[in-house]
Amino acid sequence: MKIINCIIVDDEPQARKLMETFVSQLGSWKILRVCSNAIEAFEALQSLPVDVVFLDIKMPTITGIDFLKSLKNPPLVIFTTAYNKYAMEGYELNVVDYLLKPISMHRLLQAAEKVGERLKNKAEAPQTAAETSYMFVKHDNKLVKVTFSDILYIEGMQNFVRIHTETKQYLITHTMKAMEEILPKIFFRVHKSYIVNLEVITAVFGNTIEIGKIEIAIGSNYRVQFMRKIEGQ
Repeated sequence: MKIINCIIVDDEPQARKLMETFVSQLGSWKILRVCSNAIEAFEALQSLPVDVVFLDIKMPTITGIDFLKSLKNPPLVIFTTAYNKYAMEGYELNVVDYLLKPISMHRLLQAAEKVGERLKNKAEAPQTAAETSYMFVKHDNKLVKVTFSDILYIEGMQNFVRIHTETKQYLITHTMKAMEEILPKIFFRVHKSYIVNLEVITAVFGNTIEIGKIEIAIGSNYRVQFMRKIEGQ
């Protein structure tokens, strides 16, 4: 059984203690460090092989959301918070789960199961796009080979993605983050819900990408990087 390494980040001592108690009951999980702020967490990520971060949102100086946004290649993240108003932002940041305080062991077990699924999907996915020009997806009770060059765009739907080709669509249990790691460099994320194949774009106007008769919105957080990409900067 693979050991899942995690850190706990929370500015409240009691919350940290409770999470330590709960996580220590998960047989295959190992707590590498307990942090009281984002700075300590950043230092831990630089030196430790962290798979999962239990991250409080409302912390002084640097919030959990700002900390996550600052990470270029973050590990899996489970938000722990007393506020449900950040749930949508958590989805946009591709967190594994969103645990509301007071956290129960039942909810932690659900989150741990989701982590296991994410890690399993990552392990089964092609390791690098350079190694292959295709991927296999589950469709109609069989594994179907999908060539990357045939994909027009990817549409995110919470813990699912829909792969759009010229003739077919495939709904699979991957996240947008996982797809970004699988796809080759001809693909670029242009919106929280869309990844496009740059080679099939026919036009760009305003905040819209045109792929034949299909129009895809460019998200405000992605526009600058996208324009730099297509303009060769």
